[in-house]
Amino acid sequence: MTKRRRLRGLSAGCIALLLLAATSCGYHTAGNAVRLPSDLHTIYVPAFANATNIYGLGQTLTEDVIRELRSRTNYRIVTVNDGTADATLTGTVTYSSIAPLTYDSRTGRVSSAMVMLGFSASLKGQKGKVLWENPNYLYREQYQVSRDVASFFEEEEPAVTRVANSFSKTLVSDILEAY
Repeated sequence: MTKRRRLRGLSAGCIALLLLAATSCGYHTAGNAVRLPSDLHTIYVPAFANATNIYGLGQTLTEDVIRELRSRTNYRIVTVNDGTADATLTGTVTYSSIAPLTYDSRTGRVSSAMVMLGFSASLKGQKGKVLWENPNYLYREQYQVSRDVASFFEEEEPAVTRVANSFSKTLVSDILEAY
């Protein structure tokens, strides 16, 4: 009988272990799964290309991403290719759209609008190896349109600036974290 009990106990233990392994959720805390190589110290960030009709958008996004990289990482960020960079971060604004969301029922004028931006980005090592890539970013930001014509304030540019800021934070997080 003792052999049978041992076999039952061993079988029950194996089954419990298999169930535990099969049902684990894979949860981990942010910051523990950096996927960039440890020998990466310098990142070259050229001006992002802008294939849209919003003037200066590529430059605005480039500046925000550089600012975010400098504030959140210890990498040396360069904007001139002097040959010392370990990796290059490139990007292209591929899409932009500004669309009305709501209208004032009394005047028929637009009261809020949505700005949307599409973006493609990649980080490549010195030898051209892709370290990180996302060709399909899509960002949106809603803003209110002034109703008083006398004190009209164009809100489109600040909305694009807010989208650029939000985009840069997400881009840098995506590059640094393994999600």
